[in-house]
Amino acid sequence: MIRRLLVVALLGSFLMGCKVKQKVTYGKGGSKAVNKTAQKPAPKKRTDDGGLYPMPEDTGKFIRMEFEKPQDYINTFAEVAQLEMKAYGIPASITLAQGLLESGFGKGALAKKTNNHFGIKCHTGWQGDYDFHDDDEKGECFRKYNHPMYSYRDHSIFLTGRSRYAFLFEYRNTDYKKWAHGLRKAGYATDKKYPQKLIKLIEQYDLAKFDNAVAKAGYGKKRKVTTEEKRVVANKKNEVHVVKEGDTLYSISRKYSVSVDDLKRWNYMYSDTISVGQKITVETQKFN
Repeated sequence: MIRRLLVVALLGSFLMGCKVKQKVTYGKGGSKAVNKTAQKPAPKKRTDDGGLYPMPEDTGKFIRMEFEKPQDYINTFAEVAQLEMKAYGIPASITLAQGLLESGFGKGALAKKTNNHFGIKCHTGWQGDYDFHDDDEKGECFRKYNHPMYSYRDHSIFLTGRSRYAFLFEYRNTDYKKWAHGLRKAGYATDKKYPQKLIKLIEQYDLAKFDNAVAKAGYGKKRKVTTEEKRVVANKKNEVHVVKEGDTLYSISRKYSVSVDDLKRWNYMYSDTISVGQKITVETQKFN
């Protein structure tokens, strides 16, 4: 399946590289001569694979994949999810279930126009391509990828690179139920039934078998949490800000040096509207 995905991506690269542009000139007597010059290919941006497994190069061509039913989606990305599990420790079943749910098994509007299969928003520091899509609010910024495989890799980097998800890696990567509830606890989604939805998909399509296969190959251990990750988690505490006259989410975010998006995620807010006396939970760090 990896080969199939690579062929789809690299075929697009090949076709782009083979294009030529024609320069038409007219000689004596009006005869037409066609000079063909190779079109300069779009600059390639190699996606860092960290030596894990080969990723297709980003040629700048958007590749859309079509799926008729959920099982088609699973068949396409199961091996990718397993390879990501080996490399990053995230259960393949969780990755597949999130992909199925967030992308509508590849049929959702966001997935079709951005290849973003995990609903990851731009967030501060994102330097890749993006597009706008109505989600909790109208016209929110979402990451855009030229191939779905990039979305899977970015999902792994997203979870392993943020301290609020660090505790998840204390769980065995075959314990999909703990992971499902942990994702909700960490604030990945605002839907209170998010864990149950993931678990239902995993059990309905027997996705846990992909975890077990990876574990049997020797990748079933807990990922070692770094000292720095433990320090950040240990230093976290929650504060409650009581909204005063004149407060806005932006002014509160500046006061505590956090983002507006984080404030909304921590408090399950779907708009920027706040009222006097409202209690806003803020995750901060304590310094000794």
